[in-house]
Amino acid sequence: MGRALGGTAQPPTDGRFRIGSTTKTFTAVLVLQLVADGRIGLDAPVAGYLPDFGFDRRITVRMLPQHTSGLFNYTGEYYDDGTVAPGIPWSGKEWVDNRFHTYPPQDLVRYSLARPARFAPGTGWSYANTNYVVARLLIEKVTGHSYADEMQRRVLRPLGLRDTVVPGTSPELPGPHAHAYYRYSDGGQEKTVDISRQNPSWISSAGEMISTTKDLGRFFSALLGGKLLPAPQLAEMLKPHATPDSTSDYGLGIFELHADANCSGEMLLTHNGSVQGYGTLVYSTPDGRKTLQASVTYVDTGIAPTAAYQKAVQSLLQKEFCTA
Repeated sequence: MGRALGGTAQPPTDGRFRIGSTTKTFTAVLVLQLVADGRIGLDAPVAGYLPDFGFDRRITVRMLPQHTSGLFNYTGEYYDDGTVAPGIPWSGKEWVDNRFHTYPPQDLVRYSLARPARFAPGTGWSYANTNYVVARLLIEKVTGHSYADEMQRRVLRPLGLRDTVVPGTSPELPGPHAHAYYRYSDGGQEKTVDISRQNPSWISSAGEMISTTKDLGRFFSALLGGKLLPAPQLAEMLKPHATPDSTSDYGLGIFELHADANCSGEMLLTHNGSVQGYGTLVYSTPDGRKTLQASVTYVDTGIAPTAAYQKAVQSLLQKEFCTA
């Protein structure tokens, strides 16, 4: 997959793609750099920096990249009892028809705050895109600059990540890139459309970025090699917090994967991503010296990845990281 619909050209192996939630690791780095600069307190109330939103004062900065704030996930909440509290449209015909709509980040946060919190701050863990949009507003408020500008100044330019883009509201996927597709029902008919072009403001700093496998490898190696954060802030980022999935813990914008992927019992660090037809795999040893990056494009039908896909990923990890 990855070629233009109806075309014969193979997707470029060095092309750009939408990295989805791998963006969260980049966003967490910006927050922690500002903590290192003394401009943000990691355990300070978010409300002190963003007083106009009415945040619960128990929500601290740490709880945003850690996913422990309890804030309602504006893309929808899926509860343990099987019930669903819908969020903004990001699937089906409604999303396809409105995929160039602009969502200001302030509106996404207010949408979340108008709905019941999932739990009291700090009393649970739940993956929520809202946390990283609030983090964006925090970055912009403290620096006085846009999220995109800060990402360029603090991460992309210093590392020479020339093929990594913070698109904002632009629907373009610049340069050589893989195509992705979305299948949906319209009046009882199945339709498939190329959704490579879309306005990613709906996912914002929780998943909007565009990159390449080469740039992602360079980013993870630099981050875990101590080139982006001082040692105390990197240690905070990697401090594990238990998730409902017993195979992993979550730090601040990064997962610890406990599965024995490299045959030695050593964990891997990861933050994969997916966004309408694009999948991103990023794994690294804790020292950043060995990484694996991959882009997967597919026809998105809104169904979770198959067991065969999960098995293929595990096989890939074994081949890359197995040292036996």
